[in-house]
Amino acid sequence: MALIDLWKTNKAELDEKKLQQIIAISGDGRLTNDSTASREFRDFLRIVPSEKLSEYAQQCLGNHFDQSGLALQDIVNEIGRRLGFVVTEGLYRGKRGVSGHDGLWTLKNGRKIVIEVKTTDAYAIDLDTIAEYRRILARDGLITLEETSLLLIVGRKDTGGLEAQIRGSQYAWDMRLISIDALIRLMKVKETLEDPKTVSQISDILVPKEFTKVDGIIDLVFITAEEVATADEATPESEDALLHPEPLAHPKKFIPVNFHKKCVERIQQFLGSPLVKESRTSYTAPDTNLRVVVAVSKAHGTSKARAFWFAFHPHQRDFLKQSPEAKLALGCGSENVIFLIPFSVLEPHLNDTWTTQREDRMYWHIHIELRHNKYYWTLRKGIQKLLIDDYLLPVSKSSQ
Repeated sequence: MALIDLWKTNKAELDEKKLQQIIAISGDGRLTNDSTASREFRDFLRIVPSEKLSEYAQQCLGNHFDQSGLALQDIVNEIGRRLGFVVTEGLYRGKRGVSGHDGLWTLKNGRKIVIEVKTTDAYAIDLDTIAEYRRILARDGLITLEETSLLLIVGRKDTGGLEAQIRGSQYAWDMRLISIDALIRLMKVKETLEDPKTVSQISDILVPKEFTKVDGIIDLVFITAEEVATADEATPESEDALLHPEPLAHPKKFIPVNFHKKCVERIQQFLGSPLVKESRTSYTAPDTNLRVVVAVSKAHGTSKARAFWFAFHPHQRDFLKQSPEAKLALGCGSENVIFLIPFSVLEPHLNDTWTTQREDRMYWHIHIELRHNKYYWTLRKGIQKLLIDDYLLPVSKSSQ
């Protein structure tokens, strides 16, 4: 059975295995260029959560084992993919006359980065050899020198010696350096964001720039902090004007307001497919065309007439439009009430919803009501509400 199938059918068992054990059951257990083991291992990395990528990277760095350097190369390339790059894996071991780079990452604007992964910088690194990889790629017509930079990714945080080596070389304007820990933090920050422009800026900082003027860095820090600060707004700002909700008549002592992760777990179980986090609310299924946006809302109103409010943004619409199998998941009050609405059903009604237009952004309000044990999507005044019970995920016994 392929490794990816084992993850889908027996995730708990694989969760307990060390990376070395996982590689051993990938194909014939040998990571070589174009091998079955390599394909299975890379497919497996595509579907595991980012927490696992971080854990596996630390295992490669903290407990050296046979093939740990090769595995780390694949893990770093997968992190690059999670950061939004189009990734082309390099060779595990170079060949004469062929570039020995570890990966080639392409940004949306077309710029490319040649990747070199090192578990340590304890030994002198030949910068000429790394730069030669770029020249070979240019010779073969795969890149242009003007639009391609070099990125060294190393296991150690203390890289002072290597930094000085790069600064004193002819590659100071073409080459950048980042530790694997910092690269992982960058991936985790990206997963807390939603605005594609900010996500693009996150990826762009790995490209060499002249930093006499630091406005761009300050802007990125400010925008990122602002987006994270507003990420957990419970309800749309105009809710009071539209609904005038009252507190629940008999609220429980504890009502979870952050059940997003549990919703994702239930959706994965229902779909029978792992979902990889692209941003704070956006997920993809790597082995299919499926895209899902997951939003949650606490309950408002009275015990007899409950309401749930969601803000749906243009960039979320654009994300879903890229897949014919796209769905919007709405968690209402808890992970036990989730609606999985096909985008083909959602999109025609967006113009019938309330909207908020601010100076810097616009979004649609999605208002779900529970009345007489039926769920409705309530639209603007004068437009008939839509019964959405058919899209409610069935609750398994284990979820009750």
